[in-house]
This record gives sequence, structure tokens and C-alpha cells, in this order.
Amino acid sequence: MNDLKLLRSKLSTETIEELYKNLNLLRKELFNLRFQQALGELKNTSRFSLVKKSIARIKTELTKRSNSEEY
Repeated sequence: MNDLKLLRSKLSTETIEELYKNLNLLRKELFNLRFQQALGELKNTSRFSLVKKSIARIKTELTKRSNSEEY
């Protein structure tokens, strides 16, 4: 729970460019995880949900910032 608060505060302090950079890195990691799973090399399947949730958190932060700029 405490780690989640730290992650959220970290996301709120990062610039938009850093958020997009992290988003692209996580998408590449998700692609690689899917590739490893297809080949049967993936050992830690719980990493899927962690990466997907991190992607969702970053996208939520980006949406929140874009909505706040409109008003």
C-alpha cells in the first residue's frame, strides 16, 4: 500500500515527456512478456498484471493532466 502511494506521488512529479518515455518502456516490456509466454520461457506470470496496472496508472495521470489543461 505504501509503495502505491510512492508510485502515485512519483507519477505526479514527473514531466509529460518522462511519462511518455516510461509508457513506451512498459509497452515494450509487455510485448516482450507476451513473446516470452508464447515461447514458454516466462517464469513470473504475475509480472503481466503489474506492467498492465503501471501502464494504466501512467495513462490515467496523462489524462488527468490533459483534462486539467482544458479548463
